[in-house]
Amino acid sequence: MNFKNYKPLLFLTGLAVIAYLLHKFIFICLSINDTTFSYSIEFLYFFYYGLSVVVFIVLIKVKERSFDNVGMSFLLSTSIKMIFCYLILKPILQVKIHDNTMEKMNFFVIFVLFLAIETLLTIRILNEKQ
Repeated sequence: MNFKNYKPLLFLTGLAVIAYLLHKFIFICLSINDTTFSYSIEFLYFFYYGLSVVVFIVLIKVKERSFDNVGMSFLLSTSIKMIFCYLILKPILQVKIHDNTMEKMNFFVIFVLFLAIETLLTIRILNEKQ
């Protein structure tokens, strides 16, 4: 087992922790009440982090077997991840009782954040061959 291959997981962990702390700090500073959210910030970060770890483990395994298929594997795993994200998002979209604009924004900001992190780290993996 080559631990150098798992370096993206360390970057992912570090970036996720920094993003979470910054996100929580912003919520505290702006006095945003997240107790009415369907999913807590902690749950969303844990959920996205878990899915991202699975994506990177798949990418690392694909890289070891066939480097040329890493890009397509990223697209496929990201598409599957989006299905799980939609299943989590569906209850938030169906809430009609109160205004949940902040909750929707929160969900999509975390989604885009992890998508950007995954994309940047996948680019790093793809650039290793050059």
